[in-house]
Amino acid sequence: MSACAVVAPQRQAPVAPAPAPPEEDGAAGEATSASTRADEVLPSLELSADLLYKLTKAELEFKGGRWQGPFVTLMSVAQQTRDPRIAHRAAEMALTAKQGGEALAAIRLWRELAPNSEEARQYFLGFVVLSEQMGEAEPIFSQRLRDAAPAARALNMFQMQQFLTRAKDKAAAFAMLERVLAPYLAMQESHLVLAQSAHAKGDRERAEREAREALRIKPDSELAALTLAQVAGNAQAADEVLTAFLRVNPGAREVRAAYARLLIEQKQFEPARGQFQILLKDQPDNLATLYALGIISMQLGDGGAAEAHFKRFLAVLAAKPSDERDPAKVQMILAQLAEDRGDHAGALAWLDQVDGRDARPYFEARVRRAQLMARHGDLDGARKVLADIKTDEAEEQAQLFQTDAQLLRDGGYAQSAFTVLENALIRFPDNAELLYDFALLAEKLGKLEVMETSLRRVMARSPDNHHAYNALGYSLAERNVRLPEALALIDKALKMAPGDPFIMDSMGWVQFRLGNLEQAEELLRRAYSLRSDPEIAVHLGEVLWQKGDKADAEKLWREAGAKDPKNDALKSTLARLNFSL
Repeated sequence: MSACAVVAPQRQAPVAPAPAPPEEDGAAGEATSASTRADEVLPSLELSADLLYKLTKAELEFKGGRWQGPFVTLMSVAQQTRDPRIAHRAAEMALTAKQGGEALAAIRLWRELAPNSEEARQYFLGFVVLSEQMGEAEPIFSQRLRDAAPAARALNMFQMQQFLTRAKDKAAAFAMLERVLAPYLAMQESHLVLAQSAHAKGDRERAEREAREALRIKPDSELAALTLAQVAGNAQAADEVLTAFLRVNPGAREVRAAYARLLIEQKQFEPARGQFQILLKDQPDNLATLYALGIISMQLGDGGAAEAHFKRFLAVLAAKPSDERDPAKVQMILAQLAEDRGDHAGALAWLDQVDGRDARPYFEARVRRAQLMARHGDLDGARKVLADIKTDEAEEQAQLFQTDAQLLRDGGYAQSAFTVLENALIRFPDNAELLYDFALLAEKLGKLEVMETSLRRVMARSPDNHHAYNALGYSLAERNVRLPEALALIDKALKMAPGDPFIMDSMGWVQFRLGNLEQAEELLRRAYSLRSDPEIAVHLGEVLWQKGDKADAEKLWREAGAKDPKNDALKSTLARLNFSL
């Protein structure tokens, strides 16, 4: 980089309130070498040999990892030459070195030398609102609003709010907003800014009052209605705000979409679908609405409607391609929907449509293809699909090993699956997911020492991996050994994932082993209410059997058998109790 890069910097005005420092020292000066900005009046400056030497030396030292000497040199040169570009470069050096105080000093000098520079003003505001000198921003904000054209004043208000949301002292920032906005309270935007800022500092009453005033000033403002709903305090109040607004303004798309999302959050999927259908009627090719209707229809179990919406999504996207919309995700969903209704060939056809030019979705589609083929009896073909997948990503390579082992295990080839994972761990010894699957296979093959060692390796590498704690605890409980240790392991897992029904099942089972039948039943019933899994049903059935409730136990076992006739836990339990369904 030449020293001229500092003498003639170029840089576009930042969009963000506080621009981030350059990522690479050597690139910083390069990023600032361009034509003079129109809002910077530059001195008539000859690039003397002495000046060239100082600037070149400063840049080379900075590139070598030193910042203090180069910074002092540039600050001194900027003061001597009155050139704002050099002060700007000094500020960049300090920012890169993460020296906030020095950066602010350089920015102050930059503003002094280029008082009309909008970029310097943006840097300055971004820094002072985070400092103890936040008050210095107030006259700048006030001046900007006074100077702004009426049509641009609202935008300036929202920009001011964006700066002040970063302030550490929220109360002081809000008080400043009140003072600066006082002359403009006839504008609804003033009240919206105050509402949002009051909400940010936790003053719900003030936020609601300001939002209502904004809506009073402009009753058809969607932004005011959305703000009032946001600060309302609870879902019911937000619901009332949005529905009242929609009764008067039925064409308000943003408010209707927000209302639909609120209904989804409350798991009111049918009413939410109704709102999105209204939106679709007005704009039948709206991709966001089509996608939302597809997802909601899936939640409602309406696979046919979901397919129709997703197919329409793809047709619209094909007619009007968009870089912001990826067809692969929808193609994968359509594959799942086809599989759910038993259309195996259709599922494979959708997966084959995923474009190979986008590496990650294509990888996922090929893996899914292999899984579907294996599920329908073509294990050799499935493994060939996996073998043909090429990737340089270590994570994806490990996933291929893991999937191959899963296919072998599910196909009844546990020893072959174990060998696959054993080889995989030679290449990826610290991969927690491979270790976990390896441990479960080791247990299935009776290699209990290998299982425990592997699970403890997972715990050591991923201390928050609740699955590992649960798996080891459950294994001990299932074998009815070291029950206090099993209880401690499962308890730790349950604290990490308190809503996990499978960990609840493990806790219920270890309580059963410990003879605590009431606790066991309570836990297992809760787990089964969350997930009607056959294995949970088997465990709950055995607890009820031991308590003498044999009719309910038999009912649960029949439910488990209907869902999974080959379930090993069900078979072993019925054999041990000498009972047949």
